[in-house]
Parts: sequence; C-alpha cells; structure tokens
Amino acid sequence: MKGDQEKLLSAQLVFANGLNLEHGPSLKNFFKTNSNVLFIGDYIQKVKPDAILKVNGETDPHIWMDISLWKEAIPQVVEALSRMKPEKKAEFEERGRKLAQDYSEMHEKIKKYLHEVPQEKRYLVTSHDAFNYFTRAYLAEESEIADNSWQKRFQAPEGLAPDSQLSLNDIRFIVEHLKKYNIAIIFPESNLSPDSLKKIIDAAKNENINVTLGNPYLYGDAMGPKGSDGDTYLKMIWHNAKTIKEDIGGSP
Repeated sequence: MKGDQEKLLSAQLVFANGLNLEHGPSLKNFFKTNSNVLFIGDYIQKVKPDAILKVNGETDPHIWMDISLWKEAIPQVVEALSRMKPEKKAEFEERGRKLAQDYSEMHEKIKKYLHEVPQEKRYLVTSHDAFNYFTRAYLAEESEIADNSWQKRFQAPEGLAPDSQLSLNDIRFIVEHLKKYNIAIIFPESNLSPDSLKKIIDAAKNENINVTLGNPYLYGDAMGPKGSDGDTYLKMIWHNAKTIKEDIGGSP
C-alpha cells in the first residue's frame, strides 16, 4: 500500500510472518537485508517444528489460523519489545501473559464451539490453501490428528499462493471431493475473487450436485476493515468459526 515502504524503512522494529509468506522480490530483499526484522513464523518453527505443515512440499505459512500455535510467538514479541524499551519490560511481560491467556481461552472456545457440529458435516472447502492449520486445530478429531488423516477435512482448488488459474483437473478433483464427503457449501475468502469457486459450483451442477457459496466470506490472508467483525485477530478467527458453524452446522 502507498506509504508502506516509508513506514518499513523508518521502523525501529518490524514483525514479519516469515515461512516465505512475504515472497514478493522487493519485500523479500528488504526483510533479508534489514536487521530490525523479526520473523515470527521462523521462531515458531524452531520452538514447535513438528507443528509446521507442508503442502505439496512447500511450507504452509498460515500459522495464525491456529490460535494455540500463533500464541507461541508472544515470548519473542515480548523479548524484542523489552530490548527496545527496557524500562517497560515489566509492562510488556504482563501484557504478554494476559494476551496468552486470551488466546488460550479463545482457542478452547472455538474448538468446543465447532465440535458441536456433527463430525460428518465438519468439512471445509475454501478458495485457497489458507485453512489447513484451522482445520487441524478446530475441525478434526483427535484420532485424525494423531494419524494425520485430518487432511481429508479441508480442500481448496488453489494453492498456498492463489493465482486463479484452475485446470479442469483441479475442478474435477474438488467436485469429486464434494461428492465423496457430501459437502454442500464452499466458502469464499474476503481478499480473493470467488470466480474459481463459481466454476466449481457450475461443474458440480452439471453432475446434479447442489453446492452453494457460504455467506458471508471467511477471512484468510487479510483481516476486515476497521469497524467490521474481523478488524482484530481474535475477532477475525471467531468470525470464521461462527460463519462456518452457521453454514455447515445449520445453527448459530
């Protein structure tokens, strides 16, 4: 966005997601050459390497979709801020403890909330591969997490970095997945065109499979505008949980 470059250049401290999320050449070069940048995802990967997912051989950077995993970054943030302003270390540590508690409570709340949906309905299809961590954390059974079979509960026609170029094989794969698990709703994302999902709906209709778009959209790679129900991190994740339950579970 306009002015972002100036903000980055003048910032004393920049927190980036890492895990190759910021893959634009200019942004990637800036982060690589700037010692004031801390990569949250890289830190979490060191702390909990087994929790980081791979999708088709690529590291999945969407770690914020699992609140319990994103919480692991809090100590790094507190430490970095305390180094920058040591006189406020106690305040940062106290706020970090409070934030960690809020994260833990919301994580458990969403998990319980979505597990009220019968497991045969707990399947998710979205525009692109942004919801693997969400699915593992909040839609899967514990036994599925243990044997890694939870992945059947989430599919997307586009990969980690969506480009809206779907092949017939991509569409066919998703239609077969919808048919196999009796999925009737697929979810658009706030920052992506729903065109790819509409192609899938049309293809499913040709096979007498009734599929509709979820309403409203989910927040994947972007939060909502100020004043919306997705304008903070926890509100964004709660919005996703609420939308999914109302649409696939049939109740608020």
